[in-house]
Amino acid sequence: MKKFNLSLVAVLAMSTFAIAGGDIAPVEEPVVVVEPVVESTGAFYLGAAYGLLSADAEETFPGGNLTYDTQSDDFSQFMLQAGYKFNDYVAVEGRYWIGMDDNSWDHLVHGGVTAEIDTWGIYVKPMYPVTESFDVYALLGYADADYTISGSGYTLDADAFDGFSWGIGADYSFTDSVSVFVDYVSLYDDTYVNNAGNNVDFTIDTWNFGVAYNF
Repeated sequence: MKKFNLSLVAVLAMSTFAIAGGDIAPVEEPVVVVEPVVESTGAFYLGAAYGLLSADAEETFPGGNLTYDTQSDDFSQFMLQAGYKFNDYVAVEGRYWIGMDDNSWDHLVHGGVTAEIDTWGIYVKPMYPVTESFDVYALLGYADADYTISGSGYTLDADAFDGFSWGIGADYSFTDSVSVFVDYVSLYDDTYVNNAGNNVDFTIDTWNFGVAYNF
């Protein structure tokens, strides 16, 4: 009888453990959510700008004893641009400036003349995103100017104004597609010797205010 009671107690105990064990939920592994990595993709963009283009020459006579400004032309200009943005930090860009006729320059020797200028440039464009909407950038590249002065029996058609060109600017994006920008570009800054044998420091630069569309 004593053995039967012990066996009964053992069976009841095992049943209790089995029932208790049924209430224990299995341990689940924690779920790790991996965020997808979004990579910046390249994009083409087009833009147009209006601004002021200036061409200035300072002539120095032999010995450096006399220097004077031989010309100073300010043109209203229209600029077209096309570029490709590789990522948020670098792009390549081409620009073409169309200078309007300038009739206001009074040449010291030849009297009133008409000046015309067209310029193009190709640039590497380093950029830095200050905020999600506001960027600052630089332009580093090459530019070429076709500069013509004519009137009063005098004509100068000079397309040799080419070389290193640089600029700085900033743009603000209203949407993912539309942005506005302002920048300064030095198109040419060098010294050449004119027909009289005098050194001429010649500079061409421009301010641009424009809008761009990103595809």
